[in-house]
Amino acid sequence: MRLKLTIAYDGHPFQGWQTQPQPELTTVQGEIHKALEVIAKEPVKIHGSGRTDTGVHATGQTAHFDAPASVDMNAYNWVPALNSNLPPSIRIMDCEEMPSDFHARHSAVAKTYTYRLCLAPVLPPHDAHRAWHLPRQLDLDTLNQAMDLFLGTHHFRNFCALRGNEYEGTEYERTITRATADTTHDGYLLTFTGHGFLYKMVRFMTRAAVNASQGRLRLDDMAELLGTPHVHDHLKVPCAPPDGLTLTQVDYK
Repeated sequence: MRLKLTIAYDGHPFQGWQTQPQPELTTVQGEIHKALEVIAKEPVKIHGSGRTDTGVHATGQTAHFDAPASVDMNAYNWVPALNSNLPPSIRIMDCEEMPSDFHARHSAVAKTYTYRLCLAPVLPPHDAHRAWHLPRQLDLDTLNQAMDLFLGTHHFRNFCALRGNEYEGTEYERTITRATADTTHDGYLLTFTGHGFLYKMVRFMTRAAVNASQGRLRLDDMAELLGTPHVHDHLKVPCAPPDGLTLTQVDYK
């Protein structure tokens, strides 16, 4: 039985989603592997929809695994069984049976991330590691114009980091279907939906939009960065911190 999990987690205590060769590094996937092994009495491999970096959160991460035949339990009961063996910072929100050809990553058609910006003079303690604190006003019109530039299909080589496994034919073209900035009680919530994202791409896009709204980056320079597959080091902006980033949804056909 192939099962799909919907997972929420506070990313701050973990070294990202994916298990690491160093056993001392705690990851979300590693903690779920441990919980599965306790229940199944044997190792069970889960496959996530994608990686999230150290400090990045999720309310709608997805993963799948094949339940061992030795475990006679329906999809509904896997939720409390796993949660009782996971730390409070990780919770299985839903579990459902899927066709045998379903794959959490390969079957996904879109992902949605949000990024929270807090403009309050003082960041409340309960918002630590939940928002990027920017105690100065941003120009909303420029912020919206910057977000609009991301819509459509572009080259995002200037809006990503390298993992070290790139090759000459690595594809940096991606399609963004939503890029919005909504006003909140203490700042803005940026939302990005796309068919796929490069390594740290949302964080680079966020920093570029913020820099534009602060007058630190010209909109025409942003357009130039999106219009070419070549690296423009003299224009490229730094990466935004992970704190405000959350994977909220993974869509499937």
